[in-house]
Amino acid sequence: MPHCITRRTWLAGAGALAGSLALPKRMFSAEAPAAAVAVASCQTYGPELAPTLEKMFDQLGGLGRIVKGKTVAVKVNLTGLPIERLGFLPNGLTHWTNPAVIEATVHLMGKAGARRIRILESPWKSAEPIEEIMLQAGWEPRDFVHAAPLVEFENTNFLGYGKQYVRLVTPHGGHVFRAFDLNHSYQDCDVFVSIAKLKEHRTAGVTLSMKNCFGITPCTIYGDGAGEKEPGLLPRGGRGILHSGSRQPSASVPSENDPKSPRDAGYRVPAIVSDLVAARPIHLAIIDGIRTQTGGETPGGRSIPVAPGVLIASTNCVCADAVGMAAMGFDPMADRGKAPFERSDSTLRLAEELGVGTRDLSRIEVLGTPITQVRFDFRNPVRAPDPS
Repeated sequence: MPHCITRRTWLAGAGALAGSLALPKRMFSAEAPAAAVAVASCQTYGPELAPTLEKMFDQLGGLGRIVKGKTVAVKVNLTGLPIERLGFLPNGLTHWTNPAVIEATVHLMGKAGARRIRILESPWKSAEPIEEIMLQAGWEPRDFVHAAPLVEFENTNFLGYGKQYVRLVTPHGGHVFRAFDLNHSYQDCDVFVSIAKLKEHRTAGVTLSMKNCFGITPCTIYGDGAGEKEPGLLPRGGRGILHSGSRQPSASVPSENDPKSPRDAGYRVPAIVSDLVAARPIHLAIIDGIRTQTGGETPGGRSIPVAPGVLIASTNCVCADAVGMAAMGFDPMADRGKAPFERSDSTLRLAEELGVGTRDLSRIEVLGTPITQVRFDFRNPVRAPDPS
């Protein structure tokens, strides 16, 4: 069971921690679990969206069995700065989770009986409230508040509204980290949901429901400006040290399993993501591919807006991402050297090794629309028309 740790507790407990979290032998699952994945064609963020999502959740056994009477934490994808845009397009049509998908999901969770819904994100380098980040992008946070009976927001880039960080241990010792210290919201929930965007990633190949969780790490501990001995009070700098391994996180938390392991970001980022989703399991993965962009996780020189017109959901994040990759025209069994992993290891394979889920499509039941009907070639894309 995860436990809490204050900013100073590490001084008294460092010796005990070293023993309790001694690096174990790797005991990866021989056959990772499989779960059904719901797929639906959806062309707009208009009236068709909520009924489509509701049907998908029903195909997975109903949203009520997942959220009724429970506190639900929802990690959304608001990567980069609010002012970063692809041309003049709103962020939700390119690299952010679209607000309509978040609002519809929150509404359906409230309708299904969720007791409390907490929307989470760790905006880059920022301790500003998530609501302020949304306002800067032209969103209206009250739309989410009014979508269900009790909706809260928390910036998890630092302690936020909590008084102490919580420690979540990675099963089987992890690839890079055997445990993480995170904002309290990632423990103080019964259900954890990742609402991601269907995108490529310049470092990790793709960013789907699992890579969305890279941002649950607080920059006060895992950021470039994190305190050396203990967490900083506020985030200063991005998560460059997780990419490069140029330094260890704050000494108050477990350091890397092997500081001599590869410093290559193409290995580190996928490996750390797989450790995170093993330590903080995702109960419901939702991928917004109605409109998105190609070429990377944020607007860049090679990015163009596209409209795959697809939604994906599953109770297993690896299975969801495997279907997401297939919908993007990629082979989910691919690994380093093959698209989209030309310069990285596969997060799917690394998470599969930790027993999180399978990436083998032959073991995954696809419900709803067949993958062949929603496949969109991200390497030979058709540019989306300007929104009317």
